[in-house]
Amino acid sequence: MAKFDIDTEFVRKLAHLLQETGLGEIELADGDKRIRVARPAITVAAAPVAASAAVAAAAPAGAAAAPGGNGDLGKHPGAVKSPMVGTAYLAPEPGKPNFVAVGDKVTAGQTLLIIEAMKTFNPIKAPKAGTVTQILIDNARPVEFGEPLMIVE
Repeated sequence: MAKFDIDTEFVRKLAHLLQETGLGEIELADGDKRIRVARPAITVAAAPVAASAAVAAAAPAGAAAAPGGNGDLGKHPGAVKSPMVGTAYLAPEPGKPNFVAVGDKVTAGQTLLIIEAMKTFNPIKAPKAGTVTQILIDNARPVEFGEPLMIVE
């Protein structure tokens, strides 16, 4: 494997950008080289346990569940994309109602779901006010960076 020289000044700039913007993490890739800078986040919900059949059944009607079927939706102007790799949860904890459902009106900054990454639960907030028209993932499902999660129009 080729040596990966680390520009520590660049890492410091990324860390400063995290603090300045309030983001939980930044990940950059160039070919086979990747760098990820993350800061600890405050846990905002009780830790969801492994998804049970009851919690999985609580996924809202109309949710698109086909993995990989969200390609063109990532270009949708209302797409809410995952800012990190992790496990997405639609409810704050098992047995509780989902944060939002298809048809719900949301306000900018309202929590739509949480993503667990490295044992930290990160709230994913609505980037704008609107209506949730699609939920593209199932509860307790792994998600990738940049993957569309919901559509808010």
